[in-house]
Amino acid sequence: MDRNREPFISLALYHTLKWSVVSPMFHTYFRGQIYGAENVPQSGPLVVVSNHASYFDPPIVSNCVRRPVAYMAKEELFDIPILAQVIKLYGAYPVSRGNADRNAIRSALEYLNHGWAVGVFLEGTRTPDGRITDPKRGALLLAAKAKAPILPVSLLGTEGILQKGSKIPRSVPVTIRIGNLIDPPNSTNKQELEMLTQKCATVINEMHELGQ
Repeated sequence: MDRNREPFISLALYHTLKWSVVSPMFHTYFRGQIYGAENVPQSGPLVVVSNHASYFDPPIVSNCVRRPVAYMAKEELFDIPILAQVIKLYGAYPVSRGNADRNAIRSALEYLNHGWAVGVFLEGTRTPDGRITDPKRGALLLAAKAKAPILPVSLLGTEGILQKGSKIPRSVPVTIRIGNLIDPPNSTNKQELEMLTQKCATVINEMHELGQ
């Protein structure tokens, strides 16, 4: 197996879901626009950092960067036998909510060491307007340990997909902007991680301010 590429079966599942479900929905129902797709390396470890405003963000990001992106998923999902196998192949790994889960960090590093892209929401949670105000440095710590470049991604419009109390996604326009690669930190020094974390947040917010 090429250690700079995701496993063949994961790539096959990714492309099957992308072209049958995610991409058609993104381009038609959400009238999706993608800018900067040429900035995405198609192999090798990569830390994808973005803002976060909707449960729809992980599949949208993965669709737009044209390769599988491994995201944390709540551990309860892995208790469902068939679903657990599918989301594992798609790149999901479990995290215990409310805890600093060392196993999740180890899983993310393992994915990176096997050539995957790993997605991290820089704020750590959803924000109402999609802007990043309190970025966490965990993504940059992963990048430093795996020596993986960082790819900033801005999602605009996903905050309007689901209204409070509704389970039906609204047909709202969604724009994805992908920035230039940022080199990984040279060390795990706290000050360096915080500086680069803030740089990522600034880049993402500036792309967000460009609008649709």
